[in-house]
Amino acid sequence: VQLQAFGGGLVQAGDSLRLSCVVSGHPISMHNLGWFRQAPGKERDFVGGIKWTGTSKFTVDSEKGRFAISRDSAKNTVYLQMYNLKPEDTAVYYCASDKNSYGDGVPVEIDGYHYWGQGTKVTVSS
Repeated sequence: VQLQAFGGGLVQAGDSLRLSCVVSGHPISMHNLGWFRQAPGKERDFVGGIKWTGTSKFTVDSEKGRFAISRDSAKNTVYLQMYNLKPEDTAVYYCASDKNSYGDGVPVEIDGYHYWGQGTKVTVSS
């Protein structure tokens, strides 16, 4: 199983950006996927996730209204759409997948995921 995240870059505050995570090796329709981010010098934090059903998705309270997660099962790809970006959103963003099929819920902890992408860097200038 491999995950490849891309779409990061240098943007200005207030801009929007969509990150993509292409999954190969198992269908996202059977697995929970999550997005994390790690700012310089900080721990990796959960941003949001999408359940294998595709009908349950959420982001942490602090990002609701600005971040949205979606997927395209035909492309086996998960997206993180970010709006009104702020300098504090600057981080490396990672996508991750759990290991077992049809998990009960989207894990919010790092150890809930088994497969990780390489990360894509997002820099938001003020």
